[in-house]
Amino acid sequence: MNEKTYKLESELKTLNHVYQTLSEVNTHMNDESYGLESLGLRNLGHLYHNLPVPQLIEESLKRHEGVLAANGALCVETGKYTGRSPADKFIVDEPGLHEEVNWNKVNVPISQEKFDLLYKQMLAYLQGRDLFIFDGYVGVDPQYRLGVRVINELASQNLFAHQMFLRPTPEELNTHNRDLTIIAIPGLQGDPEINGIHSEAFIVVSFAKRLVLIGGSRYAGEIKKSAFSFMNYLMTKRDVLPMHCSANMDKKGSTALFFGLSGTGKTTLSADPTRHLIGDDEHGWSERGVFNFEGGCYAKTIRLSRTNEPQIWSAIRFGSMMENVMLDPETRIPNYDDGRLTENTRVAYPVDYIPNCVIPGIGGHPGTVIFLTADAFGVLPPITKLTNNQAIFHFMSGYTSKLAGTERGITEPQATFSACFGQPFLPLSPTVYGEMLFERLVKYDANVYLVNTGWTGGPYGVGTRIRIQDSRAMVAAALSGELEKVKFYHHPIFKILVPKSVPGVDSSILDPQNTWSDPQAYETQAKDLAKRFVENFKKFPNAPGEVKEAAPVFE
Repeated sequence: MNEKTYKLESELKTLNHVYQTLSEVNTHMNDESYGLESLGLRNLGHLYHNLPVPQLIEESLKRHEGVLAANGALCVETGKYTGRSPADKFIVDEPGLHEEVNWNKVNVPISQEKFDLLYKQMLAYLQGRDLFIFDGYVGVDPQYRLGVRVINELASQNLFAHQMFLRPTPEELNTHNRDLTIIAIPGLQGDPEINGIHSEAFIVVSFAKRLVLIGGSRYAGEIKKSAFSFMNYLMTKRDVLPMHCSANMDKKGSTALFFGLSGTGKTTLSADPTRHLIGDDEHGWSERGVFNFEGGCYAKTIRLSRTNEPQIWSAIRFGSMMENVMLDPETRIPNYDDGRLTENTRVAYPVDYIPNCVIPGIGGHPGTVIFLTADAFGVLPPITKLTNNQAIFHFMSGYTSKLAGTERGITEPQATFSACFGQPFLPLSPTVYGEMLFERLVKYDANVYLVNTGWTGGPYGVGTRIRIQDSRAMVAAALSGELEKVKFYHHPIFKILVPKSVPGVDSSILDPQNTWSDPQAYETQAKDLAKRFVENFKKFPNAPGEVKEAAPVFE
């Protein structure tokens, strides 16, 4: 151990008491430290506990963390990290968990010793510094919700936590228990040589200690996705399927789910003025129905349109927090078309900023499930119907394109397979989540559709993006039951059911081969993608035979 470690071996022994305290029931926080001493946090500056939104914004402005835009939203820049950094995420390899976690390129182990060292560095860094504390919940359904504490160095990130998680009532705050603690300290930079990490940024999750450490990155999305990763681990033990999806319902209470990775349209397509929004990103499906994990929405704003996304446009107001959105230097009017900082411009706002949201965010068992994909090859039909086995094949495949800026280093769309449309957040094997979804599809007789919001008429760079108006019309037809009345045919390569007509949509775009100038080039490209599906699914040798048989053909 070199001199950089500051002879921490003896000091690390004190952490045993800290970690033991983390697993105990939280006591009432009636002391000046709000219980932070139980985490080893001492000699701190001023502590701000559950500040209301106006005061959080005032503190953010006073500390020069951001500026107010003309629409009233707080606008911040996140610096080097403008998206999630999956290469900097680690899971602590702890006794009893090693065999349970699905270790792979996104679930990377870090030793307890390295985690302890990072924790000790964090304790030292925070001495004398002001902190902002949010105590709330993850999970709307009181039977399954978890108490979350978010500790922030930045007031603006605490505003994010306040708007994204579930806000407690004064009575709930008095009895709030910490089931998960997230400590986000962007100013603390790690050292790869000392800490066993890859860069100055780190996101380290300890399932045993129910603790997340985030450092080196100002991108607030790391906070919410850390909580989601935790829910993806714990909810399965309570027979709740955790899902990376949005959800809404019609006026009669019929619920629909929208699965998809960032940039595929979850937020946009679920924020439908004719339906009631349950939530835009993370949900659980229990024996009681569907419930939102969050209390807010985190929407992409690049090329946001008042016409195409009126609800999101109107939700960006005082209390919202925008990330990396460019403002006119004189008027401070946002320019949503300007992606000079990143294509992954974002806004966070409470779900009740959407006028027809469901409060509390709970719905019944869904009758319609929609998988969203942005196909960069331009070969998948814009909408298809899936059998249950096909649904699990495509769910476990999780095909889409990573869009520019969503993750660090992604500058243009790239084809990718992300299991369950959320592999970066899944600590367990995808087969666990696939089996749970199959059971629910069968039990509740849900219809499943695959909707391509990506390219048509050719691959990225040649074809064009499918119009959002057409995607909305196809989704509306699926939700209303109109698609049950039309004729379908089997796609010769992907074997999925393609409708011959969709109300309100030009039928010429439904068969993607017709949109290509060279039909043979389409077939070649489609078989190439089919081969990628088959090769990718070899990662799941234990998948049921019926699911494997749902794979496309390429010979």
